[in-house]
Amino acid sequence: MIWLPDAAQKVPMMFRAQINGRCQVQRLIPRAYEQDAERWAIEWIDKTYPFAPTFSDGVQTRTYQLSWRFVTNSGQDDGVIRPVIGARGWPFYPGSSMKGVFRQVCDAAQAERYCGGEDDLSPGILRFHGGYPTTDAWTENLVDLVHPQQDRQVKQEQRTSANIQISLYKPELVFGISSIIPLSADEWDTIWHLWERAIAQGLGCRVSAGYGQPQAQSGNVLYAARLKGQGQASKRLDDSGEFRPNIFRAAMRGHALRIFGGLTDAITAESLVDTLFGGIRRHNTKVGLLSMAFQAEEDKLVIGSFGRGGYTQPTYKVQGQLLWMLTRSLPDEQKTALTKLIEALTRFAMVFGGFGKSWRRADHRLVYPDYYDAGDKALIGCHWEWLDKRSQIRDVRVRKLDKVADFIEEVRTAAQNWMQLQGIEPQPENHADWREAWHPSKVEVWGRMTRKGDGIEDSLAVSWLHDPYRDAIPTAGVTQGSIYQSTLTGQMGRIGRLWHRMYPYIRLVDDPKNPGKPKPLTTTQYFELLTLFPDDAAETIEFLDFLDNQQRSFQRLWPR
Repeated sequence: MIWLPDAAQKVPMMFRAQINGRCQVQRLIPRAYEQDAERWAIEWIDKTYPFAPTFSDGVQTRTYQLSWRFVTNSGQDDGVIRPVIGARGWPFYPGSSMKGVFRQVCDAAQAERYCGGEDDLSPGILRFHGGYPTTDAWTENLVDLVHPQQDRQVKQEQRTSANIQISLYKPELVFGISSIIPLSADEWDTIWHLWERAIAQGLGCRVSAGYGQPQAQSGNVLYAARLKGQGQASKRLDDSGEFRPNIFRAAMRGHALRIFGGLTDAITAESLVDTLFGGIRRHNTKVGLLSMAFQAEEDKLVIGSFGRGGYTQPTYKVQGQLLWMLTRSLPDEQKTALTKLIEALTRFAMVFGGFGKSWRRADHRLVYPDYYDAGDKALIGCHWEWLDKRSQIRDVRVRKLDKVADFIEEVRTAAQNWMQLQGIEPQPENHADWREAWHPSKVEVWGRMTRKGDGIEDSLAVSWLHDPYRDAIPTAGVTQGSIYQSTLTGQMGRIGRLWHRMYPYIRLVDDPKNPGKPKPLTTTQYFELLTLFPDDAAETIEFLDFLDNQQRSFQRLWPR
C-alpha cells in the first residue's frame, strides 16, 4: 500500500465538494494568495485539448462573435455558476438550450416543422448540435467578479461582498444545426435567420445584464444611443482592468428603483423593477422585459491606469452604442410606453450622474486636476457624453437650467404611465422609505451654468467636496462651513447623499446644409448639477442654508 500525504488536496478542484476547506469557486477571499476559482480554472485549462472540437459532416455551421462575457450554468455544483463542459474539455453551449431559444422565435408552423410538437411524439426535422468556441482564446480571463450593489446604492447602508463566477470573455462561437431531410438553400437561409433572431435575445445566463449578447445585433431594439465615457475600470483578480457593459444595466435598474420608489410603496416599486429587468423574490423568478447590449467600438476602447503606488487604478475610455431590446412581444400601447420609459431612464442617468464606479461624482481629472497635485490620491468620478447628431438632438432634453424640472417630470410621467398600464395607480404619498427614493420630500436638485470660455474646470462645487465651502469669519460670528466626510458627501465605505455632475451644454442651431432642420453644436459650457438627498445632520442643514443664501449662481431647480 502506497501512502500519499495530503491525498485529499491532490484531487482537482473540479471534483471537490463545494464546502469550506475543500473548494468554493464562488467565494472571494480577501487578500488570498490564490482563489479557489483561479486554481479551478488553471486545472481545467491544463487538461483541455489544444484544438477545438469539430462538427460531423452534414452539419451546417455559422460563427458569431459575442460583444462581452458569456456565462452558462452547468447546474452541476450547488451555488456555483460555471460553464457546461463538452468534448475535449471545451466549454459548450448545449444543443437543448439552442433548441429552446430557437423555438421561441418560431411561429407555430415553424416550431412544429423544425422543433417538433410539444408532446414529443412528432419530432422536428432539425437537430441542434450546440456551440463551441472557435479558438483557445476562451482560456483567457475566465474568472469573473460579480458585486451586487443595488440595495446599498439605493435603499440603506449595508455591507456587500463580491462573488466569483466562471465566464468566457468575448468568445467567438460556432454553432451547428443539421436536418434529417434535405433542405434547399433558401430554407437554410430561413433557419439561420431564425437563429440570428434567437441569439439577438442573448445566450446563456444574465442576458439582461449584457452577458451573451452578439456583436451584430438584430433583435427587437426599443432604443439605441451612442455614448462615450471615461472612468475607473473594474479590476480582475490579477488587478488588470476590464470595461464591464453591465454598468449600464445596473444604473438603469437603480434609477428605475429610485423613480418608482418615489411614486409607490417599496414592495410595489421592487416588483415593477423586477418586471422590467428580471429578479428573484422568495424563489419566484421573473424574466425581465428588457435586455441590454453595449457594442463598444474596438478602436475606441482603451484600458489604461491612473495614480501611483497603492493608488494606481485601472481606467477606461470607451465609445459605442447602447441598445435596449424587448425580450418578448407586448401590446402596442405597452411597447410604446416601455420605449418612452427606457429612453427617459437612460437620459436621467446621463443628466444626473453617469455609469460605473464613482458615478455620483464628476471626473476629478477633468474638473479638479489640482486635486492630484498634493500627493497620491484615488481616482474619483466619471464623465459621459452623448455622441453623434441623432443622440445630441433626440436625447438631450436639458438645454436650459429651467428645463431640468420639466425633464424630471417627464421621467416621472413616463414611469407613471407604465405603472398604470400594469394596473397600478401611482401613490406618491405612500412612497418607499429609502435614502434615494425620488420624491419631492426627499430630494433636491440645484444647478448653475458655467461661464463661457472656461470649460469643464469652471466647477464651483467640486472643491466643496474636499475643502470648506465657507471660510470662518470670527469677527462676524461666522463659522467655517464644511461637508467633507459628512453624511452628505460620504467617506470610504459609506455612500453619501450628494451627486455632482458636469453635463455638457449642447445648443441647437440651424443647419445651413438642411434649411429648417436643427443641428447640434457642442459648446465649452456645462450645467453643473447637485442632487441632494438631505438628512437631519447639522452639516447638511447648514449646507442647504448656504445654498439658499449664496450669491454664486446656484439655484434650486427641483422641486420647484
